[in-house]
Amino acid sequence: MIRKFLILFLFCSSIQTHAQELNAQVVVNSDLVNQTNQQVFKTLERSLNELINTQVWTGDSYLNQERITCSFVFNLSRYSNGQFEATLQVQSQRPVFDTNYDSPILNFLDKDIVFSYQEFEPLFFNQSSFESNLISLISYYAYVIIGMDADSFSQEGGTPYYERALQAVNLAQVSSRSGWKPSDGTRNRFWLIDALRSNTFREFRQTLYDYHRQGLDKMTDDPLAGKIGLMGAIKKLEPLNQRRPNNFLIQIFFDAKVEEIVNLFQDGPKVDFKETEEILKKIAPFFGARWKQIKA
Repeated sequence: MIRKFLILFLFCSSIQTHAQELNAQVVVNSDLVNQTNQQVFKTLERSLNELINTQVWTGDSYLNQERITCSFVFNLSRYSNGQFEATLQVQSQRPVFDTNYDSPILNFLDKDIVFSYQEFEPLFFNQSSFESNLISLISYYAYVIIGMDADSFSQEGGTPYYERALQAVNLAQVSSRSGWKPSDGTRNRFWLIDALRSNTFREFRQTLYDYHRQGLDKMTDDPLAGKIGLMGAIKKLEPLNQRRPNNFLIQIFFDAKVEEIVNLFQDGPKVDFKETEEILKKIAPFFGARWKQIKA
């Protein structure tokens, strides 16, 4: 009996130690592609779901309920003989302490998606080599998602995962596909991971931590303290905006957070929101109409 219990304990421990990090939904949308046979798109979707959700990306311990909820939506624009062109919408969420609410962390649209795939082609990830542009895309965003999630729980907790995303970028330099090189534009995969790792944008990562740990995670026990924490976190983006107006990471932050911020400050205890509103108008003017809706 003791032996059976020990075997069960070791088995459960093994599951926890090697649990996957991501709880992802992959969608391959082919509505814009003139293709009678849709099977290749369904096969691709199924294979990507299997790859992302069964791959152990870090080796860290994750309980099943700790897996990061995320999604990858490929909107195909062209397909011919195994060649795909698309955009990719990548989103991830993070649970808020003592609630059933998931807070959006990442909401990013990658417009430079081109890859090759043949139906039933096996998809394998190898951290030390370039396998294909599709595998590099998936692994890169997996590590960005894990890194940003870690940053929201501990200060600079995402650093080791950003290093792995950088490795994916470096390995992909052999590819002729766009999005991996600094010359491919100003808001691509290269510049995203460069910014996340750079001390120049350190306030973004501090804001990501403070916003969630000093703000959202306190909302259940003390909504007023939570709101004050949120305002303090947003204020920390101001010096970053002064150094780098209209920078990539501030855009990414508010692409994910705008609806949440509006909803949080419209409800609950009243706070003096005037200073924060003025900061938001300066650092995120593209959402000016939404900030006007807040009547804190």
